[in-house]
This record gives sequence, structure tokens and C-alpha cells, in this order.
Amino acid sequence: MEKTIVARTGNEAMAEAMRQINPDVCAAYPITPATEIMQIFAGFVADGLVKTNLITVESEHSAMSACVGSAASGARTMTATSSQGLALMHEILFIVAGLRLPIVLADVNRALSAPINIHCDHSDTMAERDSGWIQLYCENSQEAYDTMIQAIRIAEHKDVLTPVVVTTDGFIISHGMERLDMYPDAEVQKFIGPYSPSYNLMDTDHPITIGSLVLTDYYLEFKKAQHEAMKNAKKVIIDVDKEFGRTFGKEYGLIEKYRTDDADYITISIGSTAGTTKTAIEELRNEGIKAGLVRIRAFRPFPAEEIVAAISKAKAVAVLDRAESLSNQAGPLSTEIKAGLFDAGSKIPYASYIYGLGGREIFIEDIKNVYRNLKEVAAGKKQPELVQYIGLKE
Repeated sequence: MEKTIVARTGNEAMAEAMRQINPDVCAAYPITPATEIMQIFAGFVADGLVKTNLITVESEHSAMSACVGSAASGARTMTATSSQGLALMHEILFIVAGLRLPIVLADVNRALSAPINIHCDHSDTMAERDSGWIQLYCENSQEAYDTMIQAIRIAEHKDVLTPVVVTTDGFIISHGMERLDMYPDAEVQKFIGPYSPSYNLMDTDHPITIGSLVLTDYYLEFKKAQHEAMKNAKKVIIDVDKEFGRTFGKEYGLIEKYRTDDADYITISIGSTAGTTKTAIEELRNEGIKAGLVRIRAFRPFPAEEIVAAISKAKAVAVLDRAESLSNQAGPLSTEIKAGLFDAGSKIPYASYIYGLGGREIFIEDIKNVYRNLKEVAAGKKQPELVQYIGLKE
């Protein structure tokens, strides 16, 4: 297949994917650093490159509310936001998931206030990890572009019917220019296919009730159905990804394993930090330290079995969280992995780190020091704290 090589930021890449998807409806409200996604897409609408009905609203709460009405009426629906915007959608995110509306949301990860900060960490999406949305984290612009295309198929699959949030790291990816392989519009349309909604509120010949009151009699059953849909999503994500690979030549999976086969020491992280970690790994390998990386792409559904299998031969493992859960136990990613290891009966030596909050830079040497510390962890050295901070000022 002929591909077009272009230079695009992460925001541009996600907007280009939305153009090729050509959704029926987008509802938009701007917020840094995700503003450009809908700004660029609005240009596509104005230029007649898509047939999308673009709805400009007065807040992010209104944006997601408009998406609910759109998706319930049988329209393929997308939007974008970040940080406080995602937090303002909080109430409606649960409604979207509970109504099984396959909306796709592009989120640019950014710290939540207070204090006010516009730079990257994962506190916004991690705060919504139990809202019922599938969560896919991207390392770079190419993956963001590819994952947006895949997300439509995943969300709309009849065994899933669950909304999807696709994330990039604020400014690092959203505003960083990278090479992007773009696919022909016709091939993207062929891959996603026409939308055939499971129900349509506007179909007066087949009237239905949406968002009805459910009390003690059936509420539990509704939640169990969502639970099963999220379980189904794991297989669907894998299947869609493999089909995408056959069609476009790129596959990602639920997790990425980088030099883990013979690794003594492995770090686990999500997002753009994986790129820095890979450089650190190569430098450490030259020093004789067998380092490896597991990058989590799908945080919901959580791939516990895959992660445990990937790290099973390591002497010690460290988890790098770009969010603070304030539990005093570990960050949100680390607590999930601890649960997975416990369920598997694993007693692998383990360290938890929090880094990069509010966009604080993490350097190659910082990551190399994590691996060096893992040698001591593997030897049984007690860590000074359950959670350690990288780059904390004295």
C-alpha cells in the first residue's frame, strides 16, 4: 500500500485520523494542549473535506452531553479534550459507558489543578480509569494516528459497544513534530467500514427508552454487562490490531515488550517516556546491564496476565507512574501491577516510582539510575519508601 510520509505533531496526527474517519458528529470545546485537534478538524469541516456536523458548545460537560445525544441517535461521534476538560466531563463519562455508546475521545494528557499547570502528567486520564471507558495510551504521533483509526472499530464492535479514549502526552507528543506515515483516505474508510448502530433513538418505528431509572432490581446486572464488555474488549483490541497490521503494516498489541526476553531488570511505564527509556536501555546494555521495558498500551482493559508473563524471568521490576494516587502505597499504575503479581503468586522484587508530574522532565540518566537501583532491590536491599520520587528537589 502506498503511504504518504509527512511531518505532523501529535495533535495534527489525531486530527488527520479524524478527517479520514469522517464522523457524523463532533462536539468541541477548546482546552490546552488539545485545542489544536478540534481547531484543525474545524478547518476540515469549513473546507468541506468532511461531512461532519461540528457542534461548538459552552463547556466540556456540554460537549460530552451533546455527544451522548448524537451517539444515542445513531451517529458516529467523536470529540477531544484534556485535563480539567476531561474532569468536567466526569459525570457524563459514566453515562456514556453505562449507555454503551461507542464514542471515541482524543485526550491529551495534562496535569489536573491545583496548582494550575498546563503540562503533561497522567492525572487526568487516571482519574477516569473506573468510568467504564477503554483507555489506550500512545508513545508517539504515529501510534496516536493509528490508534484513533483502530478505536472506531474497537468501540463499535458488537461484543464491546464501549467508549474509547486515545491519549497522547501533552506538549511532548501533542506539539512535537515527527514523521508520520499516512494511509490513503479510501483505505482508512474501508478499514473502519460503515457504522451500523445497535439502536437509534430517532427510529420512531422502533421506539426505545434511553437512560431510564434502574434501581436495586437490575442495576447490578447492568454493571456486570459492562464488566463482560470490557473483558471482551481485550480480544477485540488484539484482533483489530492484527487486522490493522495486515492492512497497514503496523501492530501494537496490548503491551510492547522491548528487550525483555533476556532482561534481568525491567521497568514498566506508559506513554512517551518509553522512548527515553529505550535509549537508556541501549546505553545500559553497552555497560553490561541487561535492561528491558514493558510499555502498557491498553490500561483499560488492564492486561495483567500479559504483563506478568513479560516480566516473569526478571530479577527485579520497577513501575514508573506519571500520576499520584495519594494512597501512600503507590501510583495508580503500580497498584494495578501489584494486584496482578499477587494474583499470579509472584514474589518478584519490586520498586515503585512517581515521576514527571506537571511536566517535569525525566532524563536518560534518571532512568538509568532506576535500573541501577534495581540491582540493589534484587539483592534484597530495603527501599527507603514504598514510593520514590524521581527528580524531586531537595
